[in-house]
Amino acid sequence: MNGDFEFLPEAFREVEEATFYYQSCDSDLGFRFRQLVENACAAIARSPLHWNERKGGFRRVNLKGFPYDVAYFIRGHRIIIAAVAHASQHPDFWKQRSGSDR
Repeated sequence: MNGDFEFLPEAFREVEEATFYYQSCDSDLGFRFRQLVENACAAIARSPLHWNERKGGFRRVNLKGFPYDVAYFIRGHRIIIAAVAHASQHPDFWKQRSGSDR
């Protein structure tokens, strides 16, 4: 999952953990989740300004069919995937991950 974007280690770990969880429920679910994350990242790389900037400077793509968002920042020419966050988590848990120092 690398292209014109970079995953923060925490975000990559969130993808791995969620994929593993869904895989343990049903192998097709794990595959579908991972595919949706990859598709969202490809769409972000193609058109990073498509999604509205939110307070705090991040943008977010919802994963259809799963209670997850892909949150990212644009830093210069870099797109930084900051979190793959479950909807039940506190909405601010990852916001200190600006990626500005990476």
